[in-house]
Amino acid sequence: MCDHSGMSTRIAVIGGGIAGISAAHHLLEAYPDADVVLLEMEATLAHHTTGRSAALLLENLGTPSARALCSASVQFLREPPGDLVDAPLLAHRPVLHVATREQSDQVDQMLDEGRSATTPTIEVDLDEALRLFPPLRRERLHRTIVEPDSADIDVGALHQAFVRGFRRAGGRIATSTRVDAARPDGDGWRLETTDGDLGADLVVNAAGAWGDVVALGAGVEPVGLQPRRRTAFMVNGPGLETTGWAFTEGVDEGWYIKDDGPQMFCSLAEENPSEPCDAKPEEMDVALAIDRINEATTLGIRSVNSAWTGLRTFSPDESMVIGPDPEHPTFVWCVGQGGSGIQTSPGAGRLTADLALGGEPSAVFAGLVLDEVAPGRFRGRR
Repeated sequence: MCDHSGMSTRIAVIGGGIAGISAAHHLLEAYPDADVVLLEMEATLAHHTTGRSAALLLENLGTPSARALCSASVQFLREPPGDLVDAPLLAHRPVLHVATREQSDQVDQMLDEGRSATTPTIEVDLDEALRLFPPLRRERLHRTIVEPDSADIDVGALHQAFVRGFRRAGGRIATSTRVDAARPDGDGWRLETTDGDLGADLVVNAAGAWGDVVALGAGVEPVGLQPRRRTAFMVNGPGLETTGWAFTEGVDEGWYIKDDGPQMFCSLAEENPSEPCDAKPEEMDVALAIDRINEATTLGIRSVNSAWTGLRTFSPDESMVIGPDPEHPTFVWCVGQGGSGIQTSPGAGRLTADLALGGEPSAVFAGLVLDEVAPGRFRGRR
């Protein structure tokens, strides 16, 4: 293991999205004398998934390990360090799930899963559902449930908070710098980048959809990441005051919608497998989402103002992959955030820093089963 007592520790973090910048920030908090550089292949940070997210703080989302990481992140999200932000990161917004008569069993399942949460999911009557999202078609509603204490997350401000903290601590950011390969170099690594070779004692792989590509380039066994497409688009709003309206989705997660100023933010909520790429929206996905939203609401959407697609990347068991590789302990994973990467980013970054140099998880992770995020859990499966 490298000497991490001073400037001799050189750490290269690959990926400038929310996972990479949070990990980089927390690494410098844990090891202030380290030399940490963040490498991003695009000209700007957060170009792909992070910059295309409709993020919510939704504590009931994802696998048990994702929920534990979210719990470890809530304090930062609700009370961020004042020197890193200019305004609150959260804005209260309830999340409303609506179901037809045929979807009643899914409501029961969601209620059961949400009972043990810090903010339990509750069932509400149809009048309350229409108060929370007035354009719903009452005749299609059978049951509705709400997560009342959810919130929008200001993704740009959260990402920038980590950037500020990282830079103020002496961290360096290199954009337009793609890592093509890495090879062992003594106890560390020699990274081959588009901006020349770079030495590092520790490599943190936070490359999102490209996480397995980075691993293969370093001679490290991949974990089986699967990027999945999700398309979103903006349409004109209803011309009404929408302040306080809920984020609303079908209980089967086949569509969702929320107000965004004078426009409405819509999505098909699809999870179609994809290769790592700069994903573009497909007209059929947008059209299908419009059909579903028009069937469930009175909005009568006819045209789209803008559309985009991001990749949400999952591990085979849909839990994150965080920590040193069992066969290459100076190669550290922080990937597989799936659909919960924004709300778990403070916790995921801190856990990465805790484990990166052989340490133990902080007390804030008491509810996390470490084996559920360990990279070694996939070895021998294929």
